[in-house]
Amino acid sequence: MDDAKDVGASEPGGSDELAVLRARVAALETDRAAARPPRHRLRSFCSAVLIVLGCVLLPLGLVASWTADIVGDTDRYVKTVAPLASDPDVQAAVAARVTTAVMDHLDLPALLEGVAPDQRPLVEKALGKLGGSLESAVASFVRDRAQDVVASSAFETIWTDANRAIHTSLDRALTGDDEGAVKIGTDTVTLDLAPVIERVKDRLVDSGLTVASNIPEIHTDFTILQADDIGKAKTGFALLQAMGVWLPVIAVLLVAGGVLLAVRRRRTLVAAALGVAVAAVVLGVALTVFRTVYLNALPDGVSPAAAGSVYDTLVRYLRTSVRVFATLGVLVALAAWLSGPSRPAVLARGVWDSGIGAARSTADRAGLRTGPVGPFVSRYRTWITWILVAAAAAACVFWPHPTGWVVLGLALGLLFALAVAAFLAEDETATPPKGPRGPVGPVGPPGSPGSA
Repeated sequence: MDDAKDVGASEPGGSDELAVLRARVAALETDRAAARPPRHRLRSFCSAVLIVLGCVLLPLGLVASWTADIVGDTDRYVKTVAPLASDPDVQAAVAARVTTAVMDHLDLPALLEGVAPDQRPLVEKALGKLGGSLESAVASFVRDRAQDVVASSAFETIWTDANRAIHTSLDRALTGDDEGAVKIGTDTVTLDLAPVIERVKDRLVDSGLTVASNIPEIHTDFTILQADDIGKAKTGFALLQAMGVWLPVIAVLLVAGGVLLAVRRRRTLVAAALGVAVAAVVLGVALTVFRTVYLNALPDGVSPAAAGSVYDTLVRYLRTSVRVFATLGVLVALAAWLSGPSRPAVLARGVWDSGIGAARSTADRAGLRTGPVGPFVSRYRTWITWILVAAAAAACVFWPHPTGWVVLGLALGLLFALAVAAFLAEDETATPPKGPRGPVGPVGPPGSPGSA
């Protein structure tokens, strides 16, 4: 009984000591939190600044790279706009422009030259009543011939050659070299349709409209690009061309530096990767918004459908870059999250390991062995993993103009390679367990040859 009382009496003291210990631990944690945050806050602030700068510079870097790639490279530009020769909207706009030019120079009264002199007054009187209908009929006939020309392979050649000359002149205008026969206006980039009109004239003559042979040489323009003060964009173009290669690299290095400087790198990597994806998506949205603004600002006489096709074709590689960085950012963020300690991430890794283990067990039951490869892969698995990741990253960087599907394919290839490495590494853990005196042999009755 006395012992019980002593124990009961000691309980309050024990509670007091526990409370004191808790208070001291809390004080130590408070002192530690008060002592360390300034340094951590500074690192976190610098990390956030670097990542934000990288995400802001990324869209500008993509635009600069596109500018240097398209505007600064004639072959690349010609390859980009070549599909426009087969675009229905562009063909319709060119045919309409050619038809208008031909009808403006077509002498309809000359169609009476083949009529007998005594019948000419009656025909002139009739044509006077049907003048509008006659002009419409001839315009429809001319439009059909023009459509035949723009749908032929000859128009593709004309289009390619003309755009090559246009790009050369545009490059000269933006770089300050004004030499050359073709000139660029201060607010438009146009294509001369004279070669197309000549082919339409030949088609009209071959179709029986011989009066078309009297049409003089006509020079009319088809607007490729409408932009205010192209000639005044020299400074901006020179800057974008100079930064076209380095600006995207600088943006990526800033983001990487922010991640390395962060206190919680995995969490920061997830946020930075998502920031890169968001920055790319913002650029994609900006391109869509600017398309609407651009089409609404077109002058009269320019086909909005054709101008939209031209715009979409010119920025298609820029849109591809947007999809690449958006896909890459999401994949990197997903990979960083899956490597973290959260319960869903641990569960996902558990499912992955279970699948690899099940495949390894099935292979063992089938008698498949990897020999010395399994232990080697298991021993150097970390190095092999980083080599595979570096190889996938290098393939993405050095791939000529990758697309979002290329990035996704590389990610799936990397995932498969990591699965193979994990599958081979399991072989080392599958060796038979050893007892105190060697491997355990077949179990048999005591005293038998197979007993331990």
